[in-house]
This record gives sequence, C-alpha cells and structure tokens, in this order.
Amino acid sequence: MKLKFKGDSILLVLVCVLALFGVVMVYSASSFTANKDYGNAYYYAFKQLIGFLLGLILMVFTACFDYKNYLGKCRWLCLGSILLLAAIFIPGLGVEVYGAKRWLNLGFFTVQPSELAKFCYVFWLAEYFSKDMSRAKSFKGILIPLLVGVIICVTIMLEPNMSITMCVALIMLIVLFSAGVKIKHFMLILVPFIIAVPVLIILEPYRLRRLTAFLNPWENPKGEGYQLLQSLYGLASGGWFGVGLFNSRQKYSFLPFSESDFILSIIGEELGFVGTLLLFGVMFAVILRGIDIASRAKDFFSYLLSVGIVSVYAVQVMINALVVTGSIPPTGLPLPLISAGNTSLIVFMGAFGVLYNVSAHATERLVKPLRHAKRGARLKKAG
Repeated sequence: MKLKFKGDSILLVLVCVLALFGVVMVYSASSFTANKDYGNAYYYAFKQLIGFLLGLILMVFTACFDYKNYLGKCRWLCLGSILLLAAIFIPGLGVEVYGAKRWLNLGFFTVQPSELAKFCYVFWLAEYFSKDMSRAKSFKGILIPLLVGVIICVTIMLEPNMSITMCVALIMLIVLFSAGVKIKHFMLILVPFIIAVPVLIILEPYRLRRLTAFLNPWENPKGEGYQLLQSLYGLASGGWFGVGLFNSRQKYSFLPFSESDFILSIIGEELGFVGTLLLFGVMFAVILRGIDIASRAKDFFSYLLSVGIVSVYAVQVMINALVVTGSIPPTGLPLPLISAGNTSLIVFMGAFGVLYNVSAHATERLVKPLRHAKRGARLKKAG
C-alpha cells in the first residue's frame, strides 16, 4: 500500500537535529586527537557526517516501507544478527580494540553487530508475541524469547561488552512486561537477572576494578578512577552556561573516548548545565513521542515494535548519562545519535524511520473514520 506522509514528522525532525548536533560535537570533542593521530582535525567529524547521510537514506526508506512487511522475516533478522555476533570470533574477521572484539572487518568498513542485534531482537519479540498474544500469559510461552535473549547476551558478553549486554537484558524485560507477561513470571525472570549482575562483576577482575573506581575514584586517580574523574572535572567546569562551543579543555587528551562514550561530558563542559538540560529536553521529547506512537499503534505487532525501539533509545540514554555523571560504574555505551560511531548512528536513524511508519499507519486509522463521518454529515445535510 502506498502510504502518504501523515506520520509524526516532528519525530524525524528531532532525530535529525540530534544527529546533526552529534556531528558538531564529535568534531569539537575529537578535533585535537584527530589532528594528532591522523593529521586531520575533521577525521572523526567527516566519518560521522557520512554516517548521518547514510542514516538519513535508511531512515527515509524505513519511513516509507510498510512495517507489516517485516512480519515473517523477523526471525531471520534475529538469526542473522546472532550469526554476525558469532562471526566476530572468526580469526581475520573480528577486530580487536583495547582487548575487546566488538567489530567485524568487512573490507572497506567495519560493523558493530551488537548494535544490529538489539533491534533485530526487538523485531523478533514483536513478531513472536503478535502471532499469538496468549504466549505471554504462560511461562512456557516466554521460554523461547528468554533463551534467544540469553544467547544474544552471552555472545555479547564474550566480546566482552557488559554495557550492551545490560542494555539487551533491560530491553528484553521491558518488552516482555509490555507484552503482558504475568507478574509472577516476570519476577521469576527479574530475580535471577538481579543476582547475575554482581556475580558477573565479581567473575571479571576488570569489572571489579571499575566498581572499586566508581565507589572511590580518588583512591586511584591515575588508574581506574582516571576517566570518571576527568568526566566529572569536565561537567563541573562547565558551570551554568559552559566554557563555549569548541572551547573544551578536557578534549586535549585529558578525557579518554571524549568523542564516543564520554561525549556528554564535553557537551556539559562546553554548553554548561543549561545546554545539557536543553539536550535532554530534546531527547526526552523523542522518547515521549515514541511512547505516544506506541499508545496509538494499529496492532499488537506495531505496538511492541514501537515499545522496543523507544526502549533501546531510552535505556542507552539513561545508562550513558548515569555513567558520565558517576551515578553507576563506568561502562562503554555510546550516547545514541550523538556519540561517534557510524553503525550506531545509521541503525538508530533507520529504527526511528520504522517508528515513523508505525505512526503514519496509526494516523491513517484515525483520519479515515473522521473523513467518513464528515462525508456522511454532508450527505445527510444535502439530503
């Protein structure tokens, strides 16, 4: 069916504004490092701009592509994402950076499969429960989604990447709850999940060191506590209105990963509390519009699909903000649409295109009865 543009256009505008703002901030945060390492201050910013343009193309396509066409294909999307995650461990394909294998080398570019896996899992969950809504009401019915979720989480954990693992686990819980899982079954899932978090931290020495650094970063200010302290220095020096755009001092090799996981600290330093608050206002508006789209969804599949997409975005924003402000132990998770990273940017923009398509169908459902009612009133008046 040919769909007219009657969806939530403001959502797409907000997403594009955030993505373009991200290009600017990636340049600001990375210009010194890029010039030092590559002799080009625009190196990371140019890559981010390319990612934005590719993401824009994908977003336009998914915005026009009828979301119902995904039905029947979601299982293959999910399976494909799991195979890509497993391919990371094939010698020659997986790219190792700082002791972690999280990227696939595809020749001319690299891809981070975990960014795809989050959304593919959401698509499959939406399809699985929409085929038979009663599946959510029995523990047997939720075993398969749990098993698939555990496989994805374990594979990502082996990279290792605990931040994305936590993100996938939280998204799974949100979608299961939204699907109508019984409270007693939900608690049976939640309790082991809560127990698993400290166990996983204790099992890996580097995670335990990060926890210690979180509890008292000043104990080892030049070691494990260094990144968190530098992030807090950046936020603190920003004050109310910041030191000015492009005037960050922390980007001069003081704050590691300033253009990616800790870009929010640079934003706080340059734009201050007021600027950061405005940014969160825009991100919160995106989340609210996503929730509104989910509430007006035309069917159960589009409802769960919307919930899942919004959850991925909201969970990542929340975790990134908590890490940068020192509210939870440090973990590497980018700020969606803002942080450097083409895979994340392109996939998120594509997902928001899907969300727009859902909103367009929901609007169409509301508009058609109104048109028929007006037409009937005119005919009645004429008669």
